[in-house]
Amino acid sequence: MTTTVSIIGSGNAGLTAAYHFSLQGAKVCLFGAQGFDQPLTDIEQRGGIEALSSFNDVPLTYAGFQPIDKVTRELKDAIEYADLLILPVPSFAQEPLFIEMLPHMRDGQIVMLMPGNYGSLVLNRIKQDQGYGDLDITFVDAISIPWATRIVGPAEIAILGMKEFLPVAAFPASKTQDAISRLQPVMPLPLTALDNVISAGLENINFGGHPLLTTLNMGLLENFDGQFNYYKDCCSVSTAKAAAVMEQERQAVGKALGIALTPELDAMNALYAMDCETVYEVNRTSETHGKLNSAPNSAGNRYITEDAAYLLVPCFEFGQLAGVETTMVTACLHIDNAYNDTNYFEQGRTLSKMGLAGMSVQEIMDFVA
Repeated sequence: MTTTVSIIGSGNAGLTAAYHFSLQGAKVCLFGAQGFDQPLTDIEQRGGIEALSSFNDVPLTYAGFQPIDKVTRELKDAIEYADLLILPVPSFAQEPLFIEMLPHMRDGQIVMLMPGNYGSLVLNRIKQDQGYGDLDITFVDAISIPWATRIVGPAEIAILGMKEFLPVAAFPASKTQDAISRLQPVMPLPLTALDNVISAGLENINFGGHPLLTTLNMGLLENFDGQFNYYKDCCSVSTAKAAAVMEQERQAVGKALGIALTPELDAMNALYAMDCETVYEVNRTSETHGKLNSAPNSAGNRYITEDAAYLLVPCFEFGQLAGVETTMVTACLHIDNAYNDTNYFEQGRTLSKMGLAGMSVQEIMDFVA
């Protein structure tokens, strides 16, 4: 029996998911909202999506062409098409999309967020607030998207690499194994279970590198318009030391919550099949990341607007609740606030927005179990 899956979002990850899930034998529906639907027009004109065999003279894997069963600009059609709903969208898009999705959803559906960034908790709160408390759906948070990938032309993608596996957790955690069994047939890599969605947020590998390295290198990034390799050129001996302090803070917060987090170095080595001795070495030698000859060119890049707001802010909030100092996390957020004339401590993904305000650490862990 062919599995059907709907992908909500037509960016880099959305098109790659549509291509790769189709390659896996699934029937795919790809939704793109008005204003973001040019990729759908390109797919309609070409009859599908092509994954290139090389890009910038670098050989790529997973090359080929895949027709897509259905493309649509109507969210209702995408929701009705499948019980597996994949949202490979930025964190700020999760909430408005889900509010539009709710009237069309039905019992038994799975909503998978790639990356999750605690989105399951936010969407669960919205489900309750919008009067859909009886709707029986399962939320799944992934630590990231599976691919390093880019749209490089009309209905053309370059899949630069893929992780060895993808850690996920369901909300509630008691549904994680069932969710994995339903999602695995469409996935091009193994799904592995984490303890809960808070663990999934803290395990996001963008936490250690993206916001801090972007913040520390902003002059370089802006003055040279991001025209270099981000991972190799923004990771220096000194910035790696600062990132190591932030990693210590992440580990301390996890320990205070009763979560055993995988050290960043171990996670990077496992996800990318490497054997590096330091995170600095990972950034300098990773073949997957070495293919990305581009970098953020402003403080408005998602490495800050998403990764600081939706990863660092929750870590800060959990640290405050558990009595753990997060000096490097806090300093990074203050600088990012100045860069973008905002207050991520209020605008980011807070405990209140996750529906966790007023709970103790134990109450929160019981809530997500």
